[in-house]
Amino acid sequence: MARFVPVARIAARLHASGSLSRKLTLFYALLFGAAVALMLGGARWGIDRYAERAVRAELQAGGEIFDRITTMRYSQLADAGRVLAIDYGFRAAVASADAPTIESALDSLKRRLVLDQAFVVTIDGDLIGYRGRLDPRQAERLPALLDQGADRGVLRLGDRDYAAIAAPVEAPMLLGWVVFAKSLDEAEMTSLSQLTAFKLKPEVRPVDRVERALRDPAARAGIERIEDGERILIQTRPIQSFDPAAAHLLVLQFSLTDALGQYRPIFNILAILGIIGVIVAVTGSAFLARAIARPVRELDRAAQRVSAGEQAQVPVSGNDELGRLAQSFNQMVVDIDARERQIAHMAFHDSLTGLPNRALLREHVQLVLKNARSARRMALFCLDLDNFKAVNDTLGHPVGDALLCEIGARLRTLVGDDGFVARLGGDEFALLLPEHRPFDRIAHDIIDTVARPARIDGHRIVPGTTVGVAIASLDGSDVTTLLKNADLALYRAKSEGKNCARFFEAAMDAEARARREMELDLHDALNDGRLFLMFQPLFNLAESRVAAFEALLRWNHPTRGLVSPVEFIPLAEDTGLIVPIGEWVLREACRMAIQLPENVRVAVNISPVQFRNPGLNATILSALADSGLDPGRLELEITESLFIDNIEATLASLHSLRALGVRVALDDFGTGYSSLSYLRSFPFDKLKIDRSFIIDLMANEGATAIIRSITTLADALGMETTAEGVENVEQLDILREQGCSQIQGFYFSKPLPADELKKLFDREERKVA
Repeated sequence: MARFVPVARIAARLHASGSLSRKLTLFYALLFGAAVALMLGGARWGIDRYAERAVRAELQAGGEIFDRITTMRYSQLADAGRVLAIDYGFRAAVASADAPTIESALDSLKRRLVLDQAFVVTIDGDLIGYRGRLDPRQAERLPALLDQGADRGVLRLGDRDYAAIAAPVEAPMLLGWVVFAKSLDEAEMTSLSQLTAFKLKPEVRPVDRVERALRDPAARAGIERIEDGERILIQTRPIQSFDPAAAHLLVLQFSLTDALGQYRPIFNILAILGIIGVIVAVTGSAFLARAIARPVRELDRAAQRVSAGEQAQVPVSGNDELGRLAQSFNQMVVDIDARERQIAHMAFHDSLTGLPNRALLREHVQLVLKNARSARRMALFCLDLDNFKAVNDTLGHPVGDALLCEIGARLRTLVGDDGFVARLGGDEFALLLPEHRPFDRIAHDIIDTVARPARIDGHRIVPGTTVGVAIASLDGSDVTTLLKNADLALYRAKSEGKNCARFFEAAMDAEARARREMELDLHDALNDGRLFLMFQPLFNLAESRVAAFEALLRWNHPTRGLVSPVEFIPLAEDTGLIVPIGEWVLREACRMAIQLPENVRVAVNISPVQFRNPGLNATILSALADSGLDPGRLELEITESLFIDNIEATLASLHSLRALGVRVALDDFGTGYSSLSYLRSFPFDKLKIDRSFIIDLMANEGATAIIRSITTLADALGMETTAEGVENVEQLDILREQGCSQIQGFYFSKPLPADELKKLFDREERKVA
């Protein structure tokens, strides 16, 4: 009864961890307590925020009230000052410097207007009627301020601050100024605080006496500080100053601690109610927990009996969740063995074909390798179906899945009880077979078995397969190596034409490592700037000038030197690196072409992989925009292999490229799948005649006829023709005679580095001259 051990362990942990009813009681108590604490915390936070917003608003209102009151007082004082300044007798007294008369008039106004200071400043700087001591610097500064037009604001006189106004005394020439001032003392500030709902503490201070934090303009919105454990909310406002060089601030302070204290009784009531709620919840949870724990204890005892090998059943009472739990436990005891067998099967078998999967294959191969010395020789056959993607794409995935099941059944019949068949995933299978006959015969039997026609959902399908073979122990002494080497053999077989079998050879492993190293080096070359372009001229026969350049990609390897494009271009296409490499080529070619004469184009080869990339058009537009090259000066060369799979999609892509304004040329014309139908469907700008026809010109008379056919066809369709690989004057003469438009080859010029192009044009200009 080993299958019941997990249940027993769960029950033992539950039994050892203490009473379930105690846990439930504690859980619900903590849960409700947390909810109450969260509620109280939220209430406290909300009260704090509300009180703080109210105090901040009151601080703002207090500042605005101060502004309005001071504005009103300045206006009243200014009116009184103007009335006094235009009084004839007062002007006569000021003109004659009659101090007693001036002081008598000023004292009368001081009593009536409740002023702290009223005095006259003569144009000579003398003060008449000022009560108190004045700092010499203030006495010197005051006439200058009045002369500059200062007429109201906070004025520092002696060691006190005043709200002051000044009115000029003229008769009609300026005789002096009459100044009225009201002290901004504690009594004045107290009367201001009584105008607000809160007991604010307003003060007027010079800026240089206000602490640094309050001088920050951001402090106007209100800042907070702690004084003796009390939270003080402070707000500052700039107020008008008589002397611009001695600015003053209105500082409003309020105790946030006092404001919050008013709400403390509400919070205390909520806390008491929360404690009562927790007590009620704990009591109810205790009753509920005992009711829930009773059937759970019965399940615990039953699980312990099951772990001891007994067939225990739990009594079912009621139809609630606990009753259904008891029913499920009873059914679990019956079904657990079947479920375990099903899980084990799913873990090691393919869900579609029912064959063993990769994990089970690895275990089986490991066992075979362990017993390899005493058993017959074994071989691992890895295979996948040829062109299986076409079945899914054309007939649908259900048909493809049915075909996989059919192939799996055939392979299982082929190996019988003497071998092992697994599905590795997708359309890949693996067979492990003993050498009951030569392994090459077995491989051909596998190919013949798969190749039998199949009829699925009314469709006749003739599948094919490619096989890679690795001999156990000989080609790998561990599972990973053996599988890898069988895959390498399969890769070689597919690269040699498919529908065949290849055995692993040591050279394949070395070749795979070299290929991987080259892939990494090529990736680094793109990032490190080791790729560069050469440019081969295309000579226009009719105009006797260079009409274009073909950009040719080159790779300067740090240790191998120049690597042939024949080696690294196919690798770049297989790995997808051709897409970023092709983007770099396009940008670099456009960048170089913009430096050439405006009548010269640049041609760039577009790989089939790059052509099918959905971002090609965006890459071309970006390269043209970044370089500033006219689209008509960029020529894209494609090969006929693009028309193999989907002619309609290829033609649609070509038309989208033409819409960009670039030229499109068909490269290596005549060597692939040339068709007049797609030449008619898409008007290429140029046909490039493959070099194989040019080489045959001198040795094969039929080659000349082919050249003539191509040029005649191109002329009829309005296309240019370029002959590749021209190496001597005899070939040139024939091509000129047969109506070829352009030539390209070593006869005219080898590929040139970018810095040699200007020299080429200089030589042409000298010839013309």
